[in-house]
Amino acid sequence: QVQLVESGGALVQPGGSLTLSCAASGIRFSLFSMNWYRQAPGKERELVAFISSLGSLTNYTDSVKGRFTISRDNAKNTVYLQMNSLKPEDTAVYYCYADSWTIFTGHSEYWGQGTQVTVSS
Repeated sequence: QVQLVESGGALVQPGGSLTLSCAASGIRFSLFSMNWYRQAPGKERELVAFISSLGSLTNYTDSVKGRFTISRDNAKNTVYLQMNSLKPEDTAVYYCYADSWTIFTGHSEYWGQGTQVTVSS
């Protein structure tokens, strides 16, 4: 059974920091690229950050560049999102998304259940 379990969401003041974690089980984690998405109330889900399967490539949406850092520990089957200088507009439910394609298994994708991040004074 595949599970992606996010944690670390909280209420934080503007300018503060949080680190989100997503622990994966039931998959060969090192074969999956990992992504963080977020969805604010009344808005579409948007891609926030991407990291390749071995961690050599990362990418970020423009609004978080220089503030957020995605990383992974394949030995722990975990991906992280370090968020600094948080702004009220970062308030959203943050989702972990795993994505893989191999010639043997085709395309595989999985979502976590989400963790709430609220930035407010």
